[in-house]
Formats: sequence, C-alpha cells, structure tokens
Amino acid sequence: MKVLITGGAGFIGSAVIRHVIEHTRNVVINVDKLTYASNLESLESCAVSPRYRFEQVDICDRLELQRVFSGHQPDVVMHLAAESHVDRSIDSPAPFIETNIIGTYTILEVARTYWQNLSQPRKQAFRFHHVSTDEVYGDLRGEDGQFSEDTPYAPSSPYSASKASADHLVRAWQRTFGLPILVTNCSNNYGPYHFPEKLIPLMILNALDGKPLPVYGRGQQVRDWLYVEDHARALYTVLSRGRVGQTYNISGHVEKSNLEVVHALCDLLQELAPSLSGDVVHYRDLITFVDDRPGHDQRYAIDARKLQRELGWLPQETFASGLRKTVEWYVANPGWCQRTLAGCYTRERLGLLA
Repeated sequence: MKVLITGGAGFIGSAVIRHVIEHTRNVVINVDKLTYASNLESLESCAVSPRYRFEQVDICDRLELQRVFSGHQPDVVMHLAAESHVDRSIDSPAPFIETNIIGTYTILEVARTYWQNLSQPRKQAFRFHHVSTDEVYGDLRGEDGQFSEDTPYAPSSPYSASKASADHLVRAWQRTFGLPILVTNCSNNYGPYHFPEKLIPLMILNALDGKPLPVYGRGQQVRDWLYVEDHARALYTVLSRGRVGQTYNISGHVEKSNLEVVHALCDLLQELAPSLSGDVVHYRDLITFVDDRPGHDQRYAIDARKLQRELGWLPQETFASGLRKTVEWYVANPGWCQRTLAGCYTRERLGLLA
C-alpha cells in the first residue's frame, strides 16, 4: 500500500512516518512544505528506506499536488499538514486560514478527482484520513465531563477555528461527493522531535539554560496528554480499520494542569541534569507566572472509548514513562534543538495582542 502523508516532516507527521516505515511494509510519500516547524532530521532513520519518498510541496499548490498524486499513485491519504500553534495564530491568523482551510480544500479537491478516476477495487479501498485536534470543541467548564465524537464545535482561537473549518470541509466532501473519509481529533501531544514553541519542549530547553519558565496565568489550565508515538499507532489503526465516515477521538487518558506538567518536568530534570548555579537550587525556582493567553481554554478532556471499543487501541505509555522518555531525549540531543531553532525562533513570548 502507498500512503501519502501531508505534513510528514512535522512533529506528529514524522512520528507517523517512522511508525509506518518501521512496523509495516507500506510505501510512504511525504508531502511537506518545510515551514519553520518542519524538520527532515526527524526522519533520518526513514530517509534511507527504499519505501520512503519526499516531495517538497505546499498543499495550497493544486498543480503540484496533482503532479504528486499522478506520479506516486497513492492508495490512501493521511492529511496532517497544518499550522498548529495557538499563540502564533493570535499574532498572525492568515497562515492558519491559508494552510488549514484553503490547503485542506485544495487537497480534498485533488484527492476527489484522483479517487473518481481510480479502478473500482482501488476506489473502494481508498481513504482520506484527516487528522485534527480536540481544540475544535472549545473548553470544558468545571472538573467533570469529556469531549465525545458528538460534542458540538465551539473553537476559541484562530487556530482551532481554522481546524474546525477543515473538519467541516472534510465531512462535507464525504456527504456531498462520497469521498471515503476518516476524521480523528486528538488531545495534546508530547514527545521527542517537538518544535520548542510548545509547552513541554520550551520548558525543558529554558530550564537547561537556566532561563525563566513562563507559566500562563496560575497554570491551572488542564490538558489531556498523549505521547506522540501512541498517537502515531492510533492514527495508523484508524487508517487501516476505521469505518468510513466516522470520527474517532484519541486520548492519552491523562489530565494534568499546566503547572503539574511543569513541576513534573522540573523534578525529572533535577534527576537527569542537576547542574544548576547561582541562586537557583531547584529547577522549580525558575517558574515565573505571566499574563494568561487571550481566550485561553481552561480544560480539555477526551472520551476515547469509541476507539478502544471498535478498534482495540489503548495508549502504551503512561504520562510518567512518556515524559521521562521525552526529557531524556531532549537532554541527549542538544544539537538537534540548536539546529532546529537556528534563526527562526528565540523562545520569545508569542500571542500577546500587542
């Protein structure tokens, strides 16, 4: 089987490609524009495989997408390409609208035309798997309740609104045109190879450099955390065995406040990289509370029982084991971090509504 993956040089996309190359016999076509958050170093273990192909293509470029589909003849599509950082979407919404909405529309149209011209057996087997986020649901009030696949959409940020729009487009292409689609909505991912603008890698790198650890508000915002390699397994499971037209929520079954996460990171770093100097005795001493993000969702939690019930997927990592693997990786790979950040991001605060 040939699997075309958009955004394959990104954090989640690269984990999916590593999973497919390492655990299946499928061919992977990686379609990625190579934005600031993309990194082909994350795929060095796959690049030598004869089953791996790379195309540097913007998903908004219809002609280039048509060339890729025509030349590689994929059997299925996994659409992960997206602008994904909420703070950046506050500073500059335009790239999120262009990539997440226009880009999704463009690849849907290219995929639809391609699918309509396949032979009947290949047409029957074709899938368009759209990978989305739990942020489309907005936030949960109070300590109880979870997002289900039937939760109404109530996005809060330009990022989540653009992803909600993309979800609606994908479902409309199935209902109107019959395109065989799958949709997944996941909780917060973490793990190795994560671009250091997100909470966990940013805190790790700041702590290792002895810099302040900026926690929004009082750090009481709750997120449901999912180790990225567990997510990759879930995505491939849905692609392989999910029912056409269905949505599957994916969760690590771990709810933690942002402050709890930062405390856990500090404690792990104290164990794994304890060299501190000056007035700092413990990494927790670096925690600094800053103004909250505008429109910050207070709690996410996902009910992923449908995925377990229908397809048998469960996360393999606990939060403790996944976080330890993550911290160990960043401590052991300072060169990757330096090269990834070179010239494009200095860990400054984004999304301040200047």
